[in-house]
Amino acid sequence: MKLVLASSSPYRRELLARLKIPFEVVLPEVDETPRVGESPQALVERLAIEKSQAVAASVQDSLVIGSDQVAVYNGMIVGKPHGHERAVEQLRMASGRTVTLYTGLALVNTATGRVQCEVIPYRVTFRMLSDEQIESYLRKEKPYSCAGSVKSEGLGIALLERFEGEDPNTLIGLPLIRLVRMLESEGLRVV
Repeated sequence: MKLVLASSSPYRRELLARLKIPFEVVLPEVDETPRVGESPQALVERLAIEKSQAVAASVQDSLVIGSDQVAVYNGMIVGKPHGHERAVEQLRMASGRTVTLYTGLALVNTATGRVQCEVIPYRVTFRMLSDEQIESYLRKEKPYSCAGSVKSEGLGIALLERFEGEDPNTLIGLPLIRLVRMLESEGLRVV
C-alpha cells in the first residue's frame, strides 16, 4: 500500500520523512472553520478525519494521514496568525502562560475503509515576553503559518520555558509515536 500525507504543511512533510518510508503528498480541500460550540478537541479530530477522507476519495490502495492542530489560550482556540499583528496579539496572550496544543491525527485505509483517529494534547509554558522580544522574534522567524505563532523547531524555542507531553513531534504538528502505532496496526512496519 502507498502512504499518502493529506497536508499542505511543510513541517508535517519534514516530520513524516524522518520515518524513512516513501510517501506522496496530496493537498486536501477542507473548510477549516470551527463549528458553533465545537471544542478544540472535537475540531481537530473532525478536521484530521475530513482531510484524510477527502484525499482517500481520490487514491486507491493507500494509507492516508490527516492531521490538524490548534493552540488553546485561556479556553480560546488560536490558529495560525497569517500576519504580523495577529501574531503579536497571540504572543502577548501566551506570555508567561501555559498553552495547550491539540493535534488531531487520522489514518484512513482506503482498501478497508478503516479510520483511526486520536487527539493528542501537548502543553507548552511560555517565558514572560516583552514587546521588544516579540517583535524581534517575529522579524527574524516570521511564524505566520504556525498555530499560536510559535515555530518551536526554530527560534521559537527561545520563547519557551517548558514542554509537557509524550512526543515532542506533536508540537510541530505530527505525533510520530502515535502514527507509528497506527501504521503498524495496518500492517506497515516502520522498523
